[in-house]
Amino acid sequence: MSSVTATTTTPAPTGPAPERTRPRLDWRLRFGALSLIWGFSFLLIKVGTQGYAPFQVTLGRLAFGTAVLAVAMVVRREGLPRGARTWGHLAVAGFLLNALPFSLFAFAELTIPSTLAGICNATSPLWGMALSLVALSEDRPTRVRVAGLGVGFLGVLTVLGAWQGFEGLDARGTTLALLASLSYPVGWIYVRRTLAGSSHSNLSLTGGQLLLATVQLAVVTPLFTTPPTRFAVGPLLAIAALGMLGTGLAVLIQYGLVAEVGPTTGQMVTYFVPVIAAAAGIVLLGETLTWSTPVGAAIVLAGAALTQVRPKKPA
Repeated sequence: MSSVTATTTTPAPTGPAPERTRPRLDWRLRFGALSLIWGFSFLLIKVGTQGYAPFQVTLGRLAFGTAVLAVAMVVRREGLPRGARTWGHLAVAGFLLNALPFSLFAFAELTIPSTLAGICNATSPLWGMALSLVALSEDRPTRVRVAGLGVGFLGVLTVLGAWQGFEGLDARGTTLALLASLSYPVGWIYVRRTLAGSSHSNLSLTGGQLLLATVQLAVVTPLFTTPPTRFAVGPLLAIAALGMLGTGLAVLIQYGLVAEVGPTTGQMVTYFVPVIAAAAGIVLLGETLTWSTPVGAAIVLAGAALTQVRPKKPA
């Protein structure tokens, strides 16, 4: 639910940098669709957890998302990757970029509003910037980017109401959501170091990654949950939409966007997601906000934008 490619510090839900494909719709329409899909994902998680355990929500999400990519692979006549080493790296990537953050967000939304989860997700570029300073030697810091990091985390403190001693804050749920956001850049740094430049197509790698993440949840879920005694239709439809749209279709849209307009423009979707998540939570779920939440979110997004500013190359 973040963006965009393995060549940036901003995380994405799936595999390495996309390849060029022939666009069918104007990129602005696809950009808007992707923003809406990922923005509504937090609402769908909240609805899904009203009928099913968090691990069950994540398993369903991954299964539906994998099915969408499987269909896309059949249509494009692409197979799964080969090689034990590649599959090993994909297993780690699937855990860090899919199984772990998806599960953490589902558990977080048991106790925090979908609005807050969406704002926590917007901190991913900040975590990515902080980690890249340590892990990526080619990603040198600049004063602007370091300032953006400081501004962003000031925004996080504003959202959490630090000056009030975090009064009324559900610490557990918020911590889980922030850890989910941290998992994305950790996963992307791993992908960048292990799978960048692979001879396999991005669709093939992503399909394998989601398949392995689904297997991981299929193993874990029965150990920590009991099968539902009844199937709640509304939450089940929310999980299906979350998987097919937010995990499957969104990846395919993302490929074309980044290939056509580049990662810098493509990753700007990150800044629209918390706005849409907040609007959806307030209008459709009746969630409420204090003044510090939107103000803090704006500061977070401003800081995240500054962390993405690259120094100009000499002419």
